[in-house]
Amino acid sequence: MTKSDLANVISQQAELPKGESSELLEELLEIIKETLESGEEVKISGFGKFEVKRKDERRGRNPQTGEDITIAPRKIVAFRPSAMLKDRMNAPSR
Repeated sequence: MTKSDLANVISQQAELPKGESSELLEELLEIIKETLESGEEVKISGFGKFEVKRKDERRGRNPQTGEDITIAPRKIVAFRPSAMLKDRMNAPSR
């Protein structure tokens, strides 16, 4: 599902104009991005938690050349689904 698909579903279910639902989705995503950039986690009850994790510098290998390289430290965004979401994903199909 794409961002456009999400905006269309919001538009239909909330009975909003497509432009308004698209703006709403963009604003929500911007808030999530800004919160993660500041180092805070984003918890959405019944859905899950987005958090920023640090990856330390490590040794790696270029798969094309086999050359040893050093991979720089970096930050990644991790998502941990809630127990409720996990249960829905693993429930028998309806």
